[in-house]
Amino acid sequence: MSKPIVAIVGRPNVGKSTLFNVLAGENISIVKDTPGVTRDRIYADVEWLNYTFTLIDTGGIEPDSNDIILSQMREQAQIAIDTADVIIFIVDVRQGLVDSDSKVADMLRRSHKPVVLVVNKADSYEKTLPDVYEFYNLGIGDPFSVSAATRQGIGDMLDEVVRHFPQEREEAEEDDRPRIAVVGKPNVGKSSIINKLLGENRVIVSNIAGTTRDAIDTEVKWDGRDYVFIDTAGLRRKSKIKEELERYSIIRTVTAVERADVVVVVIDATEGVTEQDAKIAGIAHDRGKGILIVVNKWDAVTKDDKTIYRYTTKVRETLSFMPYAEILFVSAETGQRLPKLFEKIDMIIANQSMRVQTGVLNEIMSEAVALQQPPSDKGKRLKLYYITQVSVKPPTFVIFVNDKELMHFSYTRYLENKIRDTFGFQGTSLKFIIRERKDKEK
Repeated sequence: MSKPIVAIVGRPNVGKSTLFNVLAGENISIVKDTPGVTRDRIYADVEWLNYTFTLIDTGGIEPDSNDIILSQMREQAQIAIDTADVIIFIVDVRQGLVDSDSKVADMLRRSHKPVVLVVNKADSYEKTLPDVYEFYNLGIGDPFSVSAATRQGIGDMLDEVVRHFPQEREEAEEDDRPRIAVVGKPNVGKSSIINKLLGENRVIVSNIAGTTRDAIDTEVKWDGRDYVFIDTAGLRRKSKIKEELERYSIIRTVTAVERADVVVVVIDATEGVTEQDAKIAGIAHDRGKGILIVVNKWDAVTKDDKTIYRYTTKVRETLSFMPYAEILFVSAETGQRLPKLFEKIDMIIANQSMRVQTGVLNEIMSEAVALQQPPSDKGKRLKLYYITQVSVKPPTFVIFVNDKELMHFSYTRYLENKIRDTFGFQGTSLKFIIRERKDKEK
């Protein structure tokens, strides 16, 4: 089941990034008193009570003039309207109600999406209460006064946010068709791949980057099985600012990846694998999805007998954080190797759902410990007591040890490699949770 999406919208310098960081529990956006400085990660998973949701900071407004601020706020609001289940509209009690707040409120109201109006910088409840009342004029419900800097009022605001989450998700759960998100930079051929699989031009394709405006669900039947492909080009040509395009692309990617079982990361063979490809692939990796790297436009590459080897090596180097990912070389233009896409997707889905018996896991762990002794620190050695698999999608394992601090990342990776040597798990990440257990509890 996909997590609800919550988007933060607001003018420059009203505290969007501060609120984002408070809710995310870590400083992952750069915060300064200069508008438009948010350049870092724009999404995070947030937990509140029994709810988990993905928070997006739509950010990115450059204050060149009031007109540009308003047009970019509208763009920002449109992103939120297109992608979010709930929108947090943040305003500044110190600056008061301004014209651009009212215009964006009009857009949000007409969208019929749930909007939580948050009046920030209300550090003193008594002093700012009369000023908070002014925001009732926006006509989008009760304002929630908060101070993101001091965390005042955050709980009430979050209670209101989660109240709007979709309650009935049974229909989505009953739909057991594999959901495939096709992600990648603009113009790498995402829509062309889906069109070739469909045999018809159902998704708009053009040489101009960013012609697919919204994520589109497309049903594909292959060999008697139904699949749902989510095309995520999702860029707006009207924005000329590169960072805005990239931000919009990433927001689209996050929302599509949330809904997918397998993520197909499309790379342009003529361009080679890039840092932006790694960023996009990293979103799927962070969320523990099945991953298939598809190198498109392979027909346009001049080849010799070493080309595939060299290209594979380069992809593996750039995407070194996900060595488990499958790689497939295709051409949407000619249809070369596209049928193999479904073989790989089926295999990845099977691996995402694979369960390994506890007895077998503990045999693998005992053998691994015998071959390479666990690390020690200041005379204390790590002891591994027990391993068991607790869930799938992604396969998740709990390891009980005597001291979590001694369980170095490299030793976890060593155990992961031993499990992969036996069971493969191609195309899916594995998640490890380390728990402490004292000798007497063993």
